[in-house]
Amino acid sequence: MKKIFVGLLIAGLLVPALIFTACTGKKNAAAAVSVGASPIPHAEMLNLIKGDLAAQGITLNVVEFTDYVQPNMAVLSGDLDANFFQHLPYLESNADWAEKLVSAFGVHVEPFGLYSEKHGDIDDLPNGASIAIPNDPSNGGRALLLLQANGLITLRDDVGLEATPRDITGNPKNFRFQELEAAQLPRSLQDVDAATINGNYALQAGFNPLRDSLIIEGAESPYVNIIVVQRGKENDPRIIALKNALLSQKVKDFINSNYNGGVAPVF
Repeated sequence: MKKIFVGLLIAGLLVPALIFTACTGKKNAAAAVSVGASPIPHAEMLNLIKGDLAAQGITLNVVEFTDYVQPNMAVLSGDLDANFFQHLPYLESNADWAEKLVSAFGVHVEPFGLYSEKHGDIDDLPNGASIAIPNDPSNGGRALLLLQANGLITLRDDVGLEATPRDITGNPKNFRFQELEAAQLPRSLQDVDAATINGNYALQAGFNPLRDSLIIEGAESPYVNIIVVQRGKENDPRIIALKNALLSQKVKDFINSNYNGGVAPVF
């Protein structure tokens, strides 16, 4: 009986203490948030703000991925609290992801570009040139829209963001398209005439997007890179803290100083 009484007494003391801690805003040293990210620039930005979150009692764990599928699977399974690597058209390209995952907030745009190790200008691309594009629907469509915007091909009027090579109605130079996993595109440059490459993979491969691309999207691109969480967890206090830390002048200055226009903040 004494043990039970003592246990209840301790519980009675602890509950008010916990309520007091919550009400006074005392830091919770045990709080943590795990975020999956592409190495460049996403993980770099996250690592930059680890100290800012630590000052709020939140441990930020950054888990790096080099593909575009596993980070969403890890958030769906609960192994990660969030991820940071994709734009909304990519998230919405998969029905299961679109139903269960949601954008918490946007951070930046990585202008998409066309690169070549064999040709110095788009006018130098020969008849029948081979061009590699991403094999996922949203980025493949983005690549083709970039080529159309620069007069290299014509697409069906109603094609939208998920265009494929089958939607090409005009191809004056008879370009041949190879669809590859996005992460493989920089390595494909030895085998093709040109490749359309996502900004993060271009940076990771050592390219300066503004200097090295033959053509590039402008900063007004709708493909904003977002923090993604399970639906309903957008207002989790840890995610709000992450948002405040990422959308800061410190991060904006870091972006503008380090990526040579290959990353453009949207805040």
